[in-house]
Amino acid sequence: MKKKLVVLTGAGISAESGLKTFRDTDGLWEGYNVYDVATPEAWKKNPDLVQDFYNERRKQVLAAQPNDAHRGLVELEKYYDVHIITQNIDDLHERAGSSNVIHLHGVITRSQSDLNPGLTYPIDGWEIKMGDRCELGSQLRAHVVWFGEAVPMIETASEICESADIFILVGSSLAVYPAAGLINFVPSQSPRYIIDPKIPEVRNRKQVVRIEKTATEGLKELLQLLT
Repeated sequence: MKKKLVVLTGAGISAESGLKTFRDTDGLWEGYNVYDVATPEAWKKNPDLVQDFYNERRKQVLAAQPNDAHRGLVELEKYYDVHIITQNIDDLHERAGSSNVIHLHGVITRSQSDLNPGLTYPIDGWEIKMGDRCELGSQLRAHVVWFGEAVPMIETASEICESADIFILVGSSLAVYPAAGLINFVPSQSPRYIIDPKIPEVRNRKQVVRIEKTATEGLKELLQLLT
């Protein structure tokens, strides 16, 4: 049997495909305060603005292409039972060819019911229009977990981490919870590899192999170490 290799990815892996990180150094996302476009309160206050914002982000995602880091994780499937847990709302892992992907914060290429987040739908094209409704009759919105909303896949992700033989963190500063706490579920004896230009502080540092590089360069080095 192949060893179970669990990968947690963050914005850094998508940045090299041209997608801006969720929150830039100035605290903004594409020029917007995240609390104006990424909270239930923002949706209630100005749904047109929020809908337009995610329509534009979706257009950017669909125009982007997977990079060598995404493809490197696919390559690892030849040798390991690879499970990807991503904080990202793009679908670049799937388009690269990864088999097992969990989206902690939703995926922007789907819509969801305004009443029941469990009702999700594929989107025909890049746009959700105001007036597009779910089967319950409520407005459709982007299938994205906002600040203040539950993270429905976090328990599943925790269980996957608990059974990891090897754990890899790529392109995440571990600043957003509860995703940042997933590394603490990894068994203490399991080796951890962290790829990022700025390695975040973690527990059990002696177990960590630090690769202080971008996602694409770091995955090249990781493939040499693990294959």
